[in-house]
Amino acid sequence: MIAIKTKREINADVEAPPSKSYTQRALIIASLAKGNSTIKNALFSDDTHYMAEALREFGVKIERKGKDIAVRGTNGDLVLPKKDIFTGNAGTAMRFLTAFACLANGEVSITGDKRMQQRPIKDLLDVLEQLGVKSESANGCPPIKIYGGTFIGGKAMLKGNVSSQYLSSVLMCAPYAKKSVEVSVVGDLTSKPYINITLDVMKHFGTNVKNIGYRKFTVNPSDRYKAVSYKIEGDASSASYFLAAAAVTKGRVRVKNLNPSSRQGDIKFADMLKMMGCSVKKGKDFIEVRGAKLKGIDADMNSMPDAAPTLAVASIFADGATTIRNVENLRYKETDRLKALAFELRKIGAHVDEIRGGLKIKKKRLRKAIIETYDDHRMAMSFAVTGLMIDGIKIKNPNCVKKSFPDFWKKFNELYKK
Repeated sequence: MIAIKTKREINADVEAPPSKSYTQRALIIASLAKGNSTIKNALFSDDTHYMAEALREFGVKIERKGKDIAVRGTNGDLVLPKKDIFTGNAGTAMRFLTAFACLANGEVSITGDKRMQQRPIKDLLDVLEQLGVKSESANGCPPIKIYGGTFIGGKAMLKGNVSSQYLSSVLMCAPYAKKSVEVSVVGDLTSKPYINITLDVMKHFGTNVKNIGYRKFTVNPSDRYKAVSYKIEGDASSASYFLAAAAVTKGRVRVKNLNPSSRQGDIKFADMLKMMGCSVKKGKDFIEVRGAKLKGIDADMNSMPDAAPTLAVASIFADGATTIRNVENLRYKETDRLKALAFELRKIGAHVDEIRGGLKIKKKRLRKAIIETYDDHRMAMSFAVTGLMIDGIKIKNPNCVKKSFPDFWKKFNELYKK
């Protein structure tokens, strides 16, 4: 457990860590490419560790070199793992490796921790079956068995409302199917910016995807990856906690190593803070927020679901109600984040209503509390922000931040320096 010290009028510069989303995709794609790639400024966290260890089981040569990762690609010629693949609670690893395993010639078993075994993956297995891949799952969740070497390709339909990671998983491996892959999305595709990230990394490694209005995606098998040197940009989700710290304390925080024009959806979190009353400055590689008196807003967070917890905690310091909408998929994350946010925010005195696919939040008389994190990194990091203004906030299981941001607490302490 860690106790958060209060700190008014923050004035700090903080550097964003490398992006988890970009690192995970680069690891998969570099592993399939022909030749030796370098992933520069990579994130080293629990999630990327699970990914790298799993890829090694498929015969990929991966070596850490300082802040970089050297990957000797396989050109899609994978080794059949000799043991089960374990992904912990890394959703990107589980889902991306599911399609990846289709390229190994034989049976591959993939599992995760207790929470991962409650997270749905049936829609991904269904779309892979349409593309020729047989699989097994007892209840539509991990553990799963993939019978690889059968990734034929063709046309498939995929529900778009649960997780964009299903589509990303198929697209990244599609160049190695036996024929063209065409995926049509049924309904509205959630979290579109994450698909933009996937397409961006694929393009840098030499593969272009035909995207028709986020409704139909086509990949040709002749368009395979080429080895490159690829630099990972800063993580916008991780930056949100520091920008929110400026907002709630009426202070100033500049987050460096951050691309304001990033394809990451969470890069627009600063614009949400501007709507709440903050001033925002953007440079070539930074975003700076100066806090002010906050007002509640009505926010559709579908394009930036990982920043929804950060907005939720910021909203308890605002005048008026804040409504967070269109993030039903938060119920399928490391925990049911909507339920967890509502419970913990009420614990510190906020008035919270769970609405369909979101939350309605209004501040009341705020008070100290011990925050349960549910082994969810984003719960720990977002509620740390509340402790800057509320005396007596303590965070249980603070080490869960290692999933995406291992040195979060070190960086958080930089807010106290001036």
